[in-house]
Amino acid sequence: MRSTFMATAQDIERKWYVVDAAGKTLGRLATEVASLLRGKHKPIFTPHVDCGDYVIVINAEKVELTGDKWNKKLYIHHSGYPGGLKVRTAKVMRAQYPEKMVEMAIKGMLPKGKLGRAIGKKLFVYRGAMHPHQAQKPEVYELQG
Repeated sequence: MRSTFMATAQDIERKWYVVDAAGKTLGRLATEVASLLRGKHKPIFTPHVDCGDYVIVINAEKVELTGDKWNKKLYIHHSGYPGGLKVRTAKVMRAQYPEKMVEMAIKGMLPKGKLGRAIGKKLFVYRGAMHPHQAQKPEVYELQG
């Protein structure tokens, strides 16, 4: 009788991919990048093993949102002090921290917990078209949607 295959650290071969976010919708971009990070595109995918690839997202400042989300979508965090609630619209986030906006969307689609944090460390988001990972010879990944 055959047992179910489960990937181990020796079975995993990691690739580097570059994804261009220019003109792409944030949520659609995030779902595909999260899938690459998890390794769901591989036949050896195992849910409890980090078998995904490294992903570099460039042109984060050129990502798009649909409808009136630039004005209505809010990014909220709290400093922990009384009166420390910080609220920013998506338009302000894109102007100040476009990398953070893309990173938050992608990391929100990853598992919560130890495995999700390990998977999230393989994500690199940059504002412009340049990135410091040329030595890894990343492949250009074309998004499906």
